[in-house]
Amino acid sequence: MIQQRFKIAKFQSLIALILMCVILSFLSDKFLTSANGWNVLRQISVNICISVGMTLIILTAGIDLSVGSVLAFSGAIVAGLLKFGIAIPTYDLYIGFTLLGGLLAGLLVGAALGAFNGLVITKFKVPPFVATLAMLTIARGFTMLWTKGYPISSLGKEFAYIGTGWFLGMPVLVWIAALIVIAAIILTNRTAFGKYIYAIGGNESAAKLSGINIDRVKIWVYTLAGILAAIGGIMVTSRLNSAQPNAGLSYELDSIAAVVIGGTSLSGGRGTIGGTVLGAMIIGVLNNGLVLMDVSPFWQQVVKGGVILLAVMIDKANHKEE
Repeated sequence: MIQQRFKIAKFQSLIALILMCVILSFLSDKFLTSANGWNVLRQISVNICISVGMTLIILTAGIDLSVGSVLAFSGAIVAGLLKFGIAIPTYDLYIGFTLLGGLLAGLLVGAALGAFNGLVITKFKVPPFVATLAMLTIARGFTMLWTKGYPISSLGKEFAYIGTGWFLGMPVLVWIAALIVIAAIILTNRTAFGKYIYAIGGNESAAKLSGINIDRVKIWVYTLAGILAAIGGIMVTSRLNSAQPNAGLSYELDSIAAVVIGGTSLSGGRGTIGGTVLGAMIIGVLNNGLVLMDVSPFWQQVVKGGVILLAVMIDKANHKEE
């Protein structure tokens, strides 16, 4: 009986996704169109990038509430540098940025904010919830200061290509997400670092006794999550060809939902990148279906919250004997 339930639980996300697609295909004739399909994949691609980083963090029994704000600030940094560069009036100096330079700067900002989260959590023993909640506010404040509360738009065709272009028959955003997923699967399944992540989440005390440098692993995990949030910020900014000061709002909810629905345990040590991808697809399809059915945005939040609660309850039920 337990083995049968385990097999069902292993595929419950896939079963839920298939059922959702079947139901929505009957409720809306626009759902199965190719245009809507590619639109959903573009939207999912952003959440997948963020959720991969969130998965690594939750596998260590942590949490990151700042990913949406890091996304917004990193995207705004890229947009501002590409649009205006950096002016230093004191020395009558102006520094312009190429596309590559702007992208690297955005990734560096994401890495720095993620590393700061990791340092605060490991060196100052601040709970991840509190540390990343503080970063949520700090990064959002930096975004408003950088943009002065106004969008930064018209960033050029080369930059816009990242969010709107196609390569070998698929949107560039989908290719980026696919490469990140492949890299994350290799990292978690084929490297010592990936084994350390699972070990820390499974039993941190035992992992420490076995010689694993807990602090270093956690700092790197939060740094990677910051980089992935920055990539998400670049994707969103490029797709809109504009950096919005309020970008990334509720992305924390969507990424955590994707991870939990995908079967990763909030207590750490158990979960897969593949499961998170399925979770992100479920969230993306759910969002799209609710929009197509003209459901109020307020009710959409209620539904997503209910889905997260249900996913956690199912996870607890599946592993109550452990």
